[in-house]
Amino acid sequence: MNFDERLSKAIQRGQRRGNEVAQRKADQVLNEEELKRLHSQYRLGLIEQIEDCVKRLSGHFPGFRFETIYGDRGWGAAVSRDNLEVDSGGRRTSYYSRLEMTIRPFSNANVLDLAAKGTVRNKEHFNRNHFEKLEEVDHDSFVELIDLWVLEYAELYATKS
Repeated sequence: MNFDERLSKAIQRGQRRGNEVAQRKADQVLNEEELKRLHSQYRLGLIEQIEDCVKRLSGHFPGFRFETIYGDRGWGAAVSRDNLEVDSGGRRTSYYSRLEMTIRPFSNANVLDLAAKGTVRNKEHFNRNHFEKLEEVDHDSFVELIDLWVLEYAELYATKS
């Protein structure tokens, strides 16, 4: 084979490699779009569960204020309450309680991330995260965790208040 033939074959090999790389990048973009779609689908379903459970909690403890959370921190709901206690000497003490649950925004980690933080009477009792790869998400396990964490907070609050 002469030089021109070898040069032509080298160029063809390079073009094939370039096309393969471009195809892999296109596949990766499609996969990322699919992962974002999956994240949104799971997020929407779980937000309803979070809001429902947290609203029910506030119905059992008068004085809690409900709020919907959305933005940089994620999507979800919270309830909070401020208490003022006056002792026999007239000294006042303020207590803050809050339960917050969110689904964190989509990230490069490609996981569905449930975050919860529970504070009762100025003391943080838990700060938790549960995450699973988007391709392996078990929706029912997230629903069970949401229920469990709200129930645990209700028990803590009832014990401490």
